[in-house]
Amino acid sequence: MNDPTARTEQPRNLLHGVTLEAIVRALEAHYGWEELARKIPIRCFSHDPSVSSSLKFLRKTPWAREKVESLYLFVLREQARRERAA
Repeated sequence: MNDPTARTEQPRNLLHGVTLEAIVRALEAHYGWEELARKIPIRCFSHDPSVSSSLKFLRKTPWAREKVESLYLFVLREQARRERAA
């Protein structure tokens, strides 16, 4: 049965509703390509990096996508800590 009130909301999942493109753009804005390539040493970040080439690789490579998502969550947690401390 399709009950519109039974939507699967995920209030504790910080990645829910965030696209991979938004994650890559946020990390690139936060770290820059050079630092991002140091943090996650994958070729799409270190050799002629772009959002589109990164997305192609990350969509095909689950382990790399997991690393990117984990780093994004780390950045969100650090930003939240800094806001609470201020």
